[in-house]
Amino acid sequence: MKTGKTVGAAIRTGGRRGAMALVMGGVLMLTAACNDDKGGSSADAAASTTAPASADVNGTAAPGGGDTAPKASVAVLAVEPKDGAQDVAPNALQVSVSKGKLTAVEVTDKNGKPVQGTITPDGAGWKPAAALAVGMTYKVNAQAKDDAGLVAASTTSFTTLTPEKKVSTNDNIADGATYGVGMIVSVDFSKDVKNKDAVLKGITVEASDGTVVKGHWFDSRRVDFRPEQYWKPGTKVTVKYRLKSVEVAPGVYGDVDKDEPFTIGRSMISTADAKTHKMTVERDGKSTVLPVTMGADATPSWNGTMVVMSKEKVTHMDSRTVGLGGEYNIPDVPHAMRLTTTGTFVHGNYWYKGMPFGNLNGSHGCISMADLQGGSDSSVAGKFYNDSMVGDVVKVVNSKEKTVSPSNGLGGWNITWANW
Repeated sequence: MKTGKTVGAAIRTGGRRGAMALVMGGVLMLTAACNDDKGGSSADAAASTTAPASADVNGTAAPGGGDTAPKASVAVLAVEPKDGAQDVAPNALQVSVSKGKLTAVEVTDKNGKPVQGTITPDGAGWKPAAALAVGMTYKVNAQAKDDAGLVAASTTSFTTLTPEKKVSTNDNIADGATYGVGMIVSVDFSKDVKNKDAVLKGITVEASDGTVVKGHWFDSRRVDFRPEQYWKPGTKVTVKYRLKSVEVAPGVYGDVDKDEPFTIGRSMISTADAKTHKMTVERDGKSTVLPVTMGADATPSWNGTMVVMSKEKVTHMDSRTVGLGGEYNIPDVPHAMRLTTTGTFVHGNYWYKGMPFGNLNGSHGCISMADLQGGSDSSVAGKFYNDSMVGDVVKVVNSKEKTVSPSNGLGGWNITWANW
């Protein structure tokens, strides 16, 4: 299937800086990189070969803190093509590392189908066994270790080229997958769409319970679909594409006719309160309260409704990916779940050793919970991560920051139905 929207590490232009959690004089300053959303969608961050990262310019977990910051790996990963690249040649993918050896390379298409490939005997490189499919989005996860055993990690994505006079259609849905009640179907096009009404007629989203679903254009290349209220648990949903005969722009036609089914799972809606430093999790009618830290007064978390876009059991966060210096560089942030395109996360924190979570806000926008190095399933963050799925709702209230932009991640719930 050619449809597949990726959500790799990204930052928003004009963004605010990220930061790390520090303990100074008993004061908690927790990690989280920040977004400075100006009301529009953010461009995906180019992958850093030294530290491809998942840091945000306003709300992501900008790790750091404790008495001593973790030491960064000297291994330098390089992935070609660069993160977010479009129109990539099918034979262009290659992964390499200097000052270290590759330990794992996983490449999957948007439906989760793995790409076969082999790490070279010397551990310095990896290439796919065959050319990639055209018009497909791929995700690359790579890890390497230096001589000291320190880990470097990279997560990037790209889309291969589409034949001339066709537009590539990619969404964030995998066939047969299960998502949370806040899931929004987001469809991206590789070229500007001129005939938007014709395209909307060529994409329908049908629910088993008859729920009405509408599309909303954010620009000439992105249209999102959602119902008026959150989905009902157990709903069967089908995205129906009939675009091959649709002229999306003069002389340019769609590329896909296919039905793409998915299912809505149980309900889980979390509300993080910046005043109480607590997050209330409502799961199928049962309530749990978790201690957290959120954005400090100078770098507050976004207000508004966000949706879990992706989950990474371990990810790399580096301040250099948001235009800063070396303020923080954490190669193994555990239990990270992305909430915005620009990089806001809910994540685990093992490096802070000061006042217990739930007492104050010290991050640059992320929602951070107690964890252990390497991630522990029994930690607060580990349990929340294991209970969560893509499409779950996370709301932030009582923050001094403005409401997150509807185009920043799956933020469409912040638009009224009348304006949708």
